[in-house]
Amino acid sequence: MNKLMIPCLYLQYEKAVTGFGQRNLFGDGDVEALAKFYSDNGADELLVFDFSSEDTEHEKAIAKIKDICAASEIPVIAAGNIKRMEDVKKLIYAGCAKTVLNFSKQSNIDLLEEVSKRFGKEKMVVSISAVQEFAAHKELIENYAGSVLALDTVQDSIAEVSSIPVILHTDESREDTLLDLLATPAVGGLSGAFVSSREIELLNFKDHCKELGIPVNTFESRISWSEFKLNSDGLIPVVVQEYKTDEVLMVAYMNEEAFQTTLKSGKMTYWSRSRNELWTKGLTSGHVQYVKSLTLDCDNDTILAKVAQVGAACHTGSRTCFFKSLMKKEYDDTNPLRVFQDVYDVILDRKENPKEGSYTNYLFDKGIDKILKKVGEECTEIVIAAKNPDKEEIKYEISDFLYHVMVLMAEKGVSWEDITRELARR
Repeated sequence: MNKLMIPCLYLQYEKAVTGFGQRNLFGDGDVEALAKFYSDNGADELLVFDFSSEDTEHEKAIAKIKDICAASEIPVIAAGNIKRMEDVKKLIYAGCAKTVLNFSKQSNIDLLEEVSKRFGKEKMVVSISAVQEFAAHKELIENYAGSVLALDTVQDSIAEVSSIPVILHTDESREDTLLDLLATPAVGGLSGAFVSSREIELLNFKDHCKELGIPVNTFESRISWSEFKLNSDGLIPVVVQEYKTDEVLMVAYMNEEAFQTTLKSGKMTYWSRSRNELWTKGLTSGHVQYVKSLTLDCDNDTILAKVAQVGAACHTGSRTCFFKSLMKKEYDDTNPLRVFQDVYDVILDRKENPKEGSYTNYLFDKGIDKILKKVGEECTEIVIAAKNPDKEEIKYEISDFLYHVMVLMAEKGVSWEDITRELARR
């Protein structure tokens, strides 16, 4: 099982702090950017501590955690200020993959079985600061939690009596000491000061782990470079797509050094034929391409790269290099996600720029009760149409229902990305 690298953030009322000298104003977007940074630069999961005390502060923290989950492309674990079932539910619904119950609190001990049965054992992490806490509740933890977050180096003592994975959260910053800890079978993940520092290149640290035989998640090619079919210059073309939309961004070339550098850094790196040198995309402009997947075609002579593009891919400032239309035959784009997004964008535009006589604006003007009434009516129409053997009627009714649902989404600020992210998480 691969050892996980889990940076952490500490949330405080009206402030968010990494806990290690990096402060970000609560709500200014920096925390989300930091979460995105971690997910793009080698972290496997993200641990967020909520240090709020009052309920109003806690609600603000949960809203911020929801924003963090939306920005992060790695699983988010939430810890702190969990008092009741409702707190766990709100964090799971906010997008958290796991929640942490602090076993120094009797209320959390009492809560574990209930929330585990409700949301799943794999979503429960138990936090302990002393081995006695684990020993006293060993059977409960093993039955209802998926892992333990150890706030002290007690992993060996736990391993003597249990095989449950232990995430070690420590302020230790010496790399050699941490490598020794990760090499022990008891430690399944590392969190704390070292992996949370933006000064640390996590992918380089993972390389050190690999050299020592410590299993970690890294970019590795299933096919060796020697099997690629190269052109006369010893290069292979790379077609680059935005991973969320499949939009083609650019075409470039790699030699072996560029390919290996891409795997090692997690950032798309190419061979510049005009400058005759290696170049990492965005190194000077900031328009970095973070690797999501690399796929080789059937002839082994072209790579398809799916990336998270920061800013523009084209040197002209355009999002994509492909923007000069040569010809186009009119056709209906029936790609489901694009159609949904296009209709939703029109609805949003009507909300922001009302148009006289627009039915969509009529619904927005009447307010949430009218929108909900229409959603309910259309849902009933689907049930009636489903009893009819003619599928044309149900297609019409489902389309009508989806339109009204999208109006509801726009009214409540829910996007298709929110919906697809939730479905993918399930």
